[in-house]
Amino acid sequence: MKTTTSQEGPAGVGEETETWELRLYIAGQTPKSVAAFRNLKKLCEEHLPGRYQIEVIDLMQHPQLAAGDQIVAIPTLVRRLPEPLRRIVGDLSNTERTLVGLQLRLAKPLTTTEEGSDAR
Repeated sequence: MKTTTSQEGPAGVGEETETWELRLYIAGQTPKSVAAFRNLKKLCEEHLPGRYQIEVIDLMQHPQLAAGDQIVAIPTLVRRLPEPLRRIVGDLSNTERTLVGLQLRLAKPLTTTEEGSDAR
């Protein structure tokens, strides 16, 4: 799935026509692996329609591929393009955390109350 159509742009960084290359490392069809793929697919359809490529790598079948992206936990999502490379561990169920991790959304700044809570 590699197209360059653009219907809505990311809130974060990058060109709107840029194709995102994502790798999802899993280990078999575990509930977390299935959830991670489902959550990633939904997120891509909502925020990168027509501009993403997902490669799923099952480490049960290809364990040697873990070393290339330095995978130490599964499921792990690796954003290969656009650079810089980013890794997110987990089932990607926290949409906000995943969007910030992929740099599709900027992290929310601390509010005045949060900033000043340690100063007193």
